[in-house]
Amino acid sequence: MRFIARFAQELEDHFEIVDIYDDKIQKHSLDKENPMLPTLTTKYPAAIWFERKIRDDFGIEFEGSFDSRPLLHHERFPNIHPMRKYFQSDSLDFAPFKPYKYETIGGEGIFEVGVGPIHAGIIEPGHFHFSQEGEAILHLEVRHFYKYRGIEKMLENLEPYDGWELVERISGNESIAYQIGYFELLAQASGQEIDENVRKYNALLLELERLAHHFTDLGFIPNDAGFGAALAYASMMAEDTRRILAQITGSRFGFGAVRGKATKIDKAELRAFLDDIEERLRFFKEWIIEIPSLWDRLDNTGILLTKKAYKYSCVGIVARASGIALDRRDTPFYTAHGWKVVTCSKGDVAARFMVRLEEALNSITIMRSLLDFTPTAMQIDSFADGEYCSFTESSLGELMLYMRIAHGKIDRFFARDPSFVNWQALHLMMPGNIIADFPLINKSCDLSYAGSDL
Repeated sequence: MRFIARFAQELEDHFEIVDIYDDKIQKHSLDKENPMLPTLTTKYPAAIWFERKIRDDFGIEFEGSFDSRPLLHHERFPNIHPMRKYFQSDSLDFAPFKPYKYETIGGEGIFEVGVGPIHAGIIEPGHFHFSQEGEAILHLEVRHFYKYRGIEKMLENLEPYDGWELVERISGNESIAYQIGYFELLAQASGQEIDENVRKYNALLLELERLAHHFTDLGFIPNDAGFGAALAYASMMAEDTRRILAQITGSRFGFGAVRGKATKIDKAELRAFLDDIEERLRFFKEWIIEIPSLWDRLDNTGILLTKKAYKYSCVGIVARASGIALDRRDTPFYTAHGWKVVTCSKGDVAARFMVRLEEALNSITIMRSLLDFTPTAMQIDSFADGEYCSFTESSLGELMLYMRIAHGKIDRFFARDPSFVNWQALHLMMPGNIIADFPLINKSCDLSYAGSDL
C-alpha cells in the first residue's frame, strides 16, 4: 500500500485527519480540546513533513513521532495555528527568537556546511544542511518554507470557480497540471463527465508543459557537470516550446489555459513544430551519449535504490528512474494516444537524465495523436457540496488536489505537490558523494520549491 498524503481539516465540532493511500482513504475524528493521533512515520517515513505541517497549521500532535520541530513556522512565529477557522492574519505578532535545531552527526572530524537559503543562481530559497567528513557527505537535511504563501488559507470561503488564478500559480513549471487537476475537481463537483475533446486539448497542453520542462532539465543537468554546450542547445528547444505554448494560450506558462474549453489552434503549424523538435531532440540524444566525460559524472552519482524510493513514497521521474513504474497517465485514454511508461533500475543521475529524455520523445508521439480534437466548450457553473479529489501526472510527478465544498464555498483546499514527498528522499542520494556533486544530484530530481512553499 503506497502512502500519498496526510492532511487535516477543521469541521464544526472536531478535527478530521485524512490519510490518502493508492487503494483507500482513511479518516480520523479528533476532539478539538486535546487533538492527538498516532504517527504514521514508523511505516511511512515521508509522512513526517505532513505531520509537522499539520502540527504547525492546526496544533494537532502525533504520538510516537520522531520529529516534533516546526516545519512551516520560522524562528519568531507565535504559538498560533493559521489553518484554524478562527485565525486572522492581523492577529500575527512576532514571538521571541527560537533557534531551529538541525539534524547533525557527531564525531571527530565531522563538520557542518550550510548552503542557502540565498543562492548564487536565480532560484527560490531553500537551505541545505550537510554533515561531512572531509569531502564525503554523511547526511543532508533539507529545510524550505522561507516563502510560504498560505494559499490553502487564501482559498477558503471563495466560490469554487474563483480559485483558478491562485491554484494555477502555485508552481509555475506545473501550471497546466494544477489547472487540469483543479478543473477535474470542478467537473466532479458539477456532476459532469469531461468532454473528450476538452480532455484531448488539456492533455495536449500538459504534454507541451512537460516537454518544455524536460528540455530545461536536459540542459541544466549536463551544465552542472561542466558541459555547457548541452544547456545552450536544450535551452533553444525549451524556448521554442514555451513560445508555442504562449501562441496557443497567450502565456508562456499557460496561465488561464484550462477553463473547460478546447480552443481552435493552427494544427498544421503545431505538427511542423513537433516534427522539427523531434529531429532536434534525436540529434541531441545521439550527440550527448557520445560524451564520455559527461557520463563519468552522471553514472553512479546520487543513487536512490528502488526499495528506498518506494519506502519514501517517491513519485515522478525520481521513482521511475529507480525502477518504480508509477505514472498517473497509466489510463486507457493515454494508452490509446501512445503513452508508455519509461523506467530505469539504476536510480542514479544518469538514469534520471535518460528517463527524462525518453519521456520527452514519448510526449511528442502523444501530442501528434491528440491533434484530432474538435473545438468545443463545457459549461461548469454549479457545484454541489461535498469532497473531491484529483490526480494528475505533472512534469514532476503525481500531483494530488483535494477540495471540500460547504454551503457553496471552498471550505478546505489541499495540494500535495510531487516535490513535497521527493524533497524528503533527497538525503538518501547523498552518502558516498561529495558536496560538489550536490548541484548535479539536486538538478537531476528538479524539485519545486514553490510546490512545497504553497
